[in-house]
Parts: sequence; structure tokens; C-alpha cells
Amino acid sequence: MFALIAAIVFAIGLLADLANISSDLFNNGTLTLLGLFFVALHLAGFGTSTNWRGGWSRGRARARR
Repeated sequence: MFALIAAIVFAIGLLADLANISSDLFNNGTLTLLGLFFVALHLAGFGTSTNWRGGWSRGRARARR
């Protein structure tokens, strides 16, 4: 999920850079840092569907018995 958000932010930043659009609130540096923040969240494991405790794998093991 966060990787998709990061890709969208990077795409907006690229389009703004190509069109020479700049504002006081969101410039290219801000969009780059925001995109890197979402990439870091994705790499840290936030927004994934797996459980940290491994509950899904234990639940599947119980169902097989």
C-alpha cells in the first residue's frame, strides 16, 4: 500500500518538475522526501497484510490437523 502511495507521489513530483510547476507548500524536494518516507514505511513492514505474531500461519496449521 505504501509503495503505491510512494509511486504516486513520485509521479506527481516528476510531472510537476517537467511542467515547471512550483509552489511554496509542495516543491520537488518536499515531494521527494514524502515519497522516500512512504518507501521507508513500506520497507519497514507497515501496511502489509501479515501478522507480526504469525497468527495466520498458526491458524493454517490448526486447520490441517
